[in-house]
Amino acid sequence: MTQPQKRAVVLLSGGLDSATALAIAKSQGYSCHVLSFDYGQRSLTELNAAREIAASVGVTEHRVLRLNLEDFGGSALTDKSIDVPDGETEGIPVTYVPARNTVFLSLALGWAEVLNAEAIFIGVNAVDYSGYPDCRPEFIDAFEKMANLATRNGVNGDLIKIETPLIDLTKAQIIEKGMQLGIDYSKTLSCYQADDQGRACGQCDSCRLRAKGFEDAGVADPTIYIDR
Repeated sequence: MTQPQKRAVVLLSGGLDSATALAIAKSQGYSCHVLSFDYGQRSLTELNAAREIAASVGVTEHRVLRLNLEDFGGSALTDKSIDVPDGETEGIPVTYVPARNTVFLSLALGWAEVLNAEAIFIGVNAVDYSGYPDCRPEFIDAFEKMANLATRNGVNGDLIKIETPLIDLTKAQIIEKGMQLGIDYSKTLSCYQADDQGRACGQCDSCRLRAKGFEDAGVADPTIYIDR
């Protein structure tokens, strides 16, 4: 008797990390149900990247949910009156979106329960990251515990695992893993303030970490920049 294929909900922003997490989920034999968010972020071109990545990888389905996090603001990514800083900053940066990963994982959890999915994949990283509190292993562990207390699946013993395959990898290691899995990183977009053509600024923290990752991995950076 053929075993049913295991299912996963995969969070996909359109960036380098989430694209790699999707490729890893696919390589592990999951039927991937991909979830992206139009949450009022500065750069909507990242959603175009997410759609292109999902199509190129070949996922079971891809949904884009609209959230209005700009109604709260409080972040340079959702409030255009707050400037995106150039380069590295101290502490938790203004590009942190309050409760973003908590909200995203909660919605992914709801879909995962409907699908009877075994896992949720998220491309958080605690090594080459920008200081966001919701990218730490402690947060993921706490959310997973909550998820299995709060859901019918969890209570019935069908536990949902929050998979973070990139959590302990450097950006260079992430790129190397993605290259092994055939990810075309030219389709990804990591910039906090890319223009309408999907060109990256080359100055923000996300661009800086991405460029350094390609340099450290010894891989040509395929990113299209505004001024290059």
